[in-house]
Amino acid sequence: QVQLVESGGGLVQAGGSLRLSCAGSGGTLGGLTVGWFRQAPGQDREFVGSIWSGWRTNYEGSVKGRFAISEDNANNTVYLQMNSLQPEDTAVYYCAAGMGGTVPTRYDYWGQGTQVTVSS
Repeated sequence: QVQLVESGGGLVQAGGSLRLSCAGSGGTLGGLTVGWFRQAPGQDREFVGSIWSGWRTNYEGSVKGRFAISEDNANNTVYLQMNSLQPEDTAVYYCAAGMGGTVPTRYDYWGQGTQVTVSS
């Protein structure tokens, strides 16, 4: 059973950066697709980006060029580097592992989420 723990969220001013971590245990993340999703109050959980095969990535349009996902196989951890953050990026961010894609139901394992708040 894969377990995921996110960390690195917090409060940042617009234009700032944060790096989120997703640490895996109970299984190797390298054999799965790891996705990042976010959910703002009153909104559906939305796809942010994903990584598979160690380096292949896919991003949602509004974060392309600002966010980057990377994988550290030695530490079984996936990172979400977020730059040029804007208030609309404010949400709870979740990492998930599974078959991949942009739909939450294709992911079997989820972390508890970490809050990211961007002030204007």
